[in-house]
Amino acid sequence: MSRTLMSLVVFIVAVYLVLCAALFVFQRSLIYFPQPAAVTSEDSRLKLSMPDAEVWVTTRERSGSRALIYFGGNAEDVSRNLEEFAEAFPDYALYFLHYRGFGGSTGSPSEAAIAEDALALFDQVYASHPQITVVGRSLGSGVAVRLVSQRPVQKLILVTPFNSFKEIAGQQYPWVPVKWLLKDRFESGKYAAHIRVPTLLLAASDDEVIGRSSTQRLFESFPQGVATLKVVPDSGHNSISGRGEYWRWMGDVLNR
Repeated sequence: MSRTLMSLVVFIVAVYLVLCAALFVFQRSLIYFPQPAAVTSEDSRLKLSMPDAEVWVTTRERSGSRALIYFGGNAEDVSRNLEEFAEAFPDYALYFLHYRGFGGSTGSPSEAAIAEDALALFDQVYASHPQITVVGRSLGSGVAVRLVSQRPVQKLILVTPFNSFKEIAGQQYPWVPVKWLLKDRFESGKYAAHIRVPTLLLAASDDEVIGRSSTQRLFESFPQGVATLKVVPDSGHNSISGRGEYWRWMGDVLNR
């Protein structure tokens, strides 16, 4: 091999390693896209005082045993969902978690931090509302599945869910050794195997972000008879909540 060719190979390898290192260091800025909260009234906000962060929750308080906890996507302002959920499910107390860095919450988002905040929120809500339904959308489906595998949730709804974030990242960056570099893996399939509560998975018919095969693998990870998978017609990853079937099928679970 000539010296010129050898130098070219060394240069290409060096550039590749630098790109991989940059992705490793800055990967969370490619996963989480913090949004400010549209609903900021103190009357509709709950603060979780964590040891290393202040985490905000958009709420609609209601007396009674039933509550709904919602975990949103990686670029979602969850407070924008409050009005529609309040109208659709008037008997539920509502709690929408703003991940760290989102909606006024301090700190930086990570899988471990969000999981810790989710547990804290559940424990606080459970003290007043023992019948809790958890809803997780997109990235939030990974948060929801992990939580439900650890706490006595009554029902679980997953919207545009995936089996493992490692699969999604591997599809986006096929030239990168994702399994070695990825910090936040959100391995929902692993947690799903331990869930025994009624679960509804809502997939978008034309999801351009989460492949149907990933949702199918997650569905098959639940114990037999626990989960139901439904496909919302004429919908994409971000438009699924605009379809009537989305609210009707969710209502079938929540109002049962």
